[in-house]
Order: sequence, then C-alpha cells, then structure tokens
Amino acid sequence: MSDLIFVYGTLMRGFDHPMSKLLASSADFLGDASCGGRLYMITHYPGLLHAAAEADIVHGDLFRMRDPDTLLAVLDDYESIGPEQEEPMLYLRELLPVTLGDGSVVQAWTYIYNRPVDEAKRLASGRFLAP
Repeated sequence: MSDLIFVYGTLMRGFDHPMSKLLASSADFLGDASCGGRLYMITHYPGLLHAAAEADIVHGDLFRMRDPDTLLAVLDDYESIGPEQEEPMLYLRELLPVTLGDGSVVQAWTYIYNRPVDEAKRLASGRFLAP
C-alpha cells in the first residue's frame, strides 16, 4: 500500500478546513504535484475525473502519510467512501501516477469523483485554488 496521497481541493495546504488541518498534521508535505485529469467545480468543492486527453492536468499537493491505514480511513469517511455510503459513492480512491516538480513520477492515492458532471463547471486551469 502506498503511503503517498495527492490532494487537489479542500484537503490542500492552507485551506481552512478541519480535514486539511488533519492531513497537514498527520503527513509530511512533499511538494506541489500534478496528475492527469479534468477538474470540475461540483458545489463548493472540486471533483477530479480521469484525463480525456494528454493535456488534461490537475494540480495539487503531495503528502507522505505517517499512518496511512488510520488516516485513509478518516479521509475515506470524509470523501463518502465505504460500504455504508449510498451508491454511487461520491468519490472513489485510486492509485494514480503523480508528477512532482522535478519531473519524478510516483504512485499516490487520490480521490476520483464518481458522479455525473453534466451541470458542473470545468476548471480548465486544473487548479482549485488560484495561485
């Protein structure tokens, strides 16, 4: 199991949310990173879908979790993943290739949005938080 997690929305550093603070205190920030994907604004939070083209890139933060099993259980609950959740679940957790600023590629957990995005606005920049 990977101890790396790539986040692109409300779990990112600097976001004033209890879950982003939990991640920041339970994992080590490794750097800005990106992965193939398309980013959509669902309501007040984003959803990542798999890339449809090579140019589809989503930007976020990469962390190394100190206790992956425990932290992922809490984050899965936050992201509405698990057997007690209504189907289709809001997100799915998958291992994806993530690229760091130096060009190195690692496999990291990330949350993939699992519902239709017909009414959602695409964030073409691939960034939830404007730089």
